[in-house]
Amino acid sequence: MSAILAYVRPDVRRWYERRTSSAADWPTTRSCPASGSCSVSVVLPAHNEAATVGAVVTTILREAGDLLDQVLVVDSASTDDTAEVAAEAGAEVIGVERPGKGRALAAGLAASSGELVVFLDADLRGMHGGFVSGLLGPLLTDPSVHFVKGTYARTAGRVTELVARPLVNLHWPRLAGIAQPLAGEYAGRRALLETLAFEPGYGVDLGLLLDAVDAVGLDGLAQVDLGRRVHRHHSDAALGRMAAEVLQAALRRLDLPPAATTLTQFPGGRPVGYDVSVEPLPPLRGATATGTDRAAS
Repeated sequence: MSAILAYVRPDVRRWYERRTSSAADWPTTRSCPASGSCSVSVVLPAHNEAATVGAVVTTILREAGDLLDQVLVVDSASTDDTAEVAAEAGAEVIGVERPGKGRALAAGLAASSGELVVFLDADLRGMHGGFVSGLLGPLLTDPSVHFVKGTYARTAGRVTELVARPLVNLHWPRLAGIAQPLAGEYAGRRALLETLAFEPGYGVDLGLLLDAVDAVGLDGLAQVDLGRRVHRHHSDAALGRMAAEVLQAALRRLDLPPAATTLTQFPGGRPVGYDVSVEPLPPLRGATATGTDRAAS
């Protein structure tokens, strides 16, 4: 064993080997288990994504349509033609008045009908049908899997490496095998998702992961390599504000509320304060704790 692998926890290594697969491993036609429903909804949160959302919807319907019962785009207070482009491409479209990725995902979950729900970002470029079939594969074939996270050939982004991964490894070490904790592509069973609290903004992707492992255990999670992922890039300042929301999602689950919710940045060398306060949305069904039990190893 190499010196590097020696530092990977045995339980993490076992989970990684058992629960990590590739999109190519899963068929693009639906095969339901003998018992239970496998209706599928795809939900795409979209804020000013007119340039990409049409191609994303078209690709999903063309390459993975046989798997699906619904493709739903949630227009998150867009000021461009996102809603019109999405509808023209064949998606069902609803709107939310307040922006925020988590708000859009929660609204999409409430409006969707599938027993299995796939969440995809709407700013993807060059995506393929394997994004959908890959995320659905473990859910359709193994009833013990409840939540599936996407991973990619590309290295993780700056917020992942500088904020999310250190937090996860230090406080939720059993999740150290998750390659992309902030991935916006994931899927889950409605029975689980409706019991989880959605962070209203960019902390939603990490918050759902942490809550899911607390609810169903590590073996109830899987991850699938979706191949190459290309999406819109953000400035360092915008990533800083995203990082503040991600950090709050983690701190809330450690029962460590922040002392302040203003982030001061220095565009042009002068201080400007940004309100980064967030309060999680209540679950659609039941209740979920957000205390220190979530950090159990």
